[in-house]
Amino acid sequence: MKASRIAAAGAVAGAAVLAVSTPCFAHVSVQPEGEAAKGGYAVVGFKVPNERDDASTTKLEVTFPTDHPLASVMPQPVEGWDVEVTKSKLDKPLEMHGKKIDEAVSKVTWTAKGDGIEPGFFQKFPVSVGTLPEDADELVFKALQTYSSKEVVRWIEVPQKDQEEPDHPAPVLTLSEASEDGHSHGAAADDKTSDDTAAAGNASAETAASADEGDSGGTDTTARVLGVVGIVVGAAGVAYGVLAGRRRTTA
Repeated sequence: MKASRIAAAGAVAGAAVLAVSTPCFAHVSVQPEGEAAKGGYAVVGFKVPNERDDASTTKLEVTFPTDHPLASVMPQPVEGWDVEVTKSKLDKPLEMHGKKIDEAVSKVTWTAKGDGIEPGFFQKFPVSVGTLPEDADELVFKALQTYSSKEVVRWIEVPQKDQEEPDHPAPVLTLSEASEDGHSHGAAADDKTSDDTAAAGNASAETAASADEGDSGGTDTTARVLGVVGIVVGAAGVAYGVLAGRRRTTA
């Protein structure tokens, strides 16, 4: 009886660790392909995992920050998805390449043409953005994830410093400092062409594997380690119970 209890406790412990670690993989997140330097341009990818077992993700709506509007937002085409770019009037016009801009992108919406992101898969949606603000350390992109079941998950909670991560955190893009040679600033951005942007977008697909590993940072790594430990503990408990039972029977 004692051995059976130990085995059951080990199995429950392993399942509990896996249950705790699983949500860490489900967040909609945003990461740059390379770096996102203040005052420069970057290609960023919105990573959308499917966190449901019985429904597909069929729509993603990403709201762009209004406190630091981006004059240039160009999504890369994604096979199997329609994309819609929504612009809004600015209270304070921006200046870009010597021109006044009175509107900026406020939302980008991707809608699946077919099944979308099925259970057990994820999708990345690359976007070229700029000019990134020089007076901010991060940009917050609130997102809505819609499933084929009509469920809508709102990734809109802004993470706060020195506080626990909220249940549905908004994707946050961390901005790095501009390089000393100034190549990340507006002067370098003026030399960029649409061909450069397209090339950067295509390169994002090739670097997706390495970028995915860093999307959740140390949290994902810790979750995986805890999950493995839980499985090992559970398996050890079950094995101990079986061996103890055999010994008792033999005796």
